[in-house]
Amino acid sequence: MAPVKVVLAGAQGHGRHHLGVLRLLADRGLVELAGVCDLRPVEVDFGAPLQSPDLGDLIAKTGAEVTVICTPIDTHADLAMTALHGGSHVLLEKPPAASPEAHRRIAAAVAETGLACQVGFQSLGSAAVPALRELIASGALGRVRGIGGAGAWERPSAYFTRSPWSGRRRLNGVDVVDGALTNPFAHAVATALALVDSPIAEIETELYHAHPIESDDTSCVRVRLEDGLVITIAVTLLAPERHEPYLVVHGDRGRATLIYTEDRLKVELADGSVTTTVHDRTGLLENLIDHVRTGAELLVPLSRTETFTQVLDAVRLAPEPLPIPERHQLVRRDEAGEVVGRILPGVVELTDRSAAELALYSELGAPWTAVELLVSGRAVAAYDWRPDLPVTDSPRPYLHRVRTLGGVEVTQVRPEDHVHHLGVGVAISDLGGANFWGGRTYVKDQGPTWLENHGTQRHLAFTRLDDGGFAEQLEWTGPGGPLVREERTVTARPVGDAWALDFAFTLTNLTGAPLEIHSSATKGRAGAGYGGFFWRAPGTSTARTTLPGGEQVVHGSRDPWVAMSGTTPEGRDWTLVFVQADGDPWFVRVEEYPGVGQALAWDTPLVLDTTLTRRVVTVVADGRLTEEEVSALAADMRL
Repeated sequence: MAPVKVVLAGAQGHGRHHLGVLRLLADRGLVELAGVCDLRPVEVDFGAPLQSPDLGDLIAKTGAEVTVICTPIDTHADLAMTALHGGSHVLLEKPPAASPEAHRRIAAAVAETGLACQVGFQSLGSAAVPALRELIASGALGRVRGIGGAGAWERPSAYFTRSPWSGRRRLNGVDVVDGALTNPFAHAVATALALVDSPIAEIETELYHAHPIESDDTSCVRVRLEDGLVITIAVTLLAPERHEPYLVVHGDRGRATLIYTEDRLKVELADGSVTTTVHDRTGLLENLIDHVRTGAELLVPLSRTETFTQVLDAVRLAPEPLPIPERHQLVRRDEAGEVVGRILPGVVELTDRSAAELALYSELGAPWTAVELLVSGRAVAAYDWRPDLPVTDSPRPYLHRVRTLGGVEVTQVRPEDHVHHLGVGVAISDLGGANFWGGRTYVKDQGPTWLENHGTQRHLAFTRLDDGGFAEQLEWTGPGGPLVREERTVTARPVGDAWALDFAFTLTNLTGAPLEIHSSATKGRAGAGYGGFFWRAPGTSTARTTLPGGEQVVHGSRDPWVAMSGTTPEGRDWTLVFVQADGDPWFVRVEEYPGVGQALAWDTPLVLDTTLTRRVVTVVADGRLTEEEVSALAADMRL
């Protein structure tokens, strides 16, 4: 048969690998490199390919039967459609598309033209994959409960500047979804998914980065399938050296480990037997050519990668990756002091544990997964930005384990008296009819009532995150959809022998119509004007007092500050000094439980037309401060 005419689109970077494959196949008489499509001229030392930046024109002029596409992810859909509609079969580099919508566009072109689109997941060309599928189906491993995957490579800082889209989640407003899970370790995800047949039920992601990039360089994903099986993949580009990535299938009668880069399959059964086999691998371009010439079955048709694109989309839509504080890293510098690499100590062991336990990094206690505030090197608070809470708590991010510099905890989460009280945060009992406080909703002439009106504050992204605090974007969603967008800024700073928590938030109305903020007081429950910034102090504290007077004096006052003190069961005193400049009444509870917050709607509704901004600074101090000491501290805040 005559050689198959091939056009290569994208000959830089990984495209050079495809040039090498094409040379080998050309030497065997299987292909003719008819054209190269690139924005820059490319030196090719075999054949005499035409070169053009216009793929459609190049296919038309060369009559190419196959087009290899190795270009930035965001260009895949358009170029694949151009090739297919130009009459050319396609080998599409992974990942196939930057979104399910783009994947569907390619699939529609495949269906319309009747041509083939093979996706470049090379690991799926290995005979080890069907061998492992057969092993699972045979029952030799027993009931399979999950598949774990681990990958740990080292990549220098230059890796993330090798192209305009490297280390980017989006470029010029277009999704590219580069990252450890979706690019270098995409094969781990795709191979694990190729071992199962059940549809995906749920996808969880944890994305982190140590390098100054948009995308993730250390991340994990857990895919729950409808049949109950779980797939967990944990990867990093911050290892001290390369470790071959692998998948491990966990069965109750044994396990199988596939090192997919080596096509090596190791089976360990409960009876003590161990077997290791190395399988052949078929090149995906060679398989595509065989399909074109003889009708051989494609190894990785586009339809086989739909679940991978679902996972990629979960990564695309996930909150922005969290930065890993530099104190957790080993930073490598050159003689000029420039950063040339980063290492995350212990991360290799964490990827292995994830594969063994089917757990996410945060569940394994990785220190860099916790969002903590530090003052003078001391941890003073933690922040739960993805809380696992029942809907009746009105799930929302919150600060917890807030403590004095002396280590006295001054917050409480989900106490028995009010399980929906969550440390320090923002909570509103009625925003546009939705309950963002938790618990029952006060109904006029009826009292506290359980309603199906609970809302959720969903973390969208950290726009700043460091040891001293963060800036965060959140979306408040009620039963009927999004109501407001929040910009939250939290900063911790030293104040003499104490420290201050500066908490500011801005709510922006998303509905296009005025939103009313209500409290229970606006509906008839006198004194229950709570709603806004709220701090729940420990109910175990005794001898609770407030300044500048008792509970009856400070509750409902509009003083610029109010203070609360208490004593722990161990006999240690603490004081919280709350300072504001917005003039809202203070909501204060002492006897029933210890809590201080704003009352945005003290006795009348507050209408939110466009935006609402509030700020409260809280001094967290050891000891029981006097009114004179509190007044001086409050004056120093200068809001």
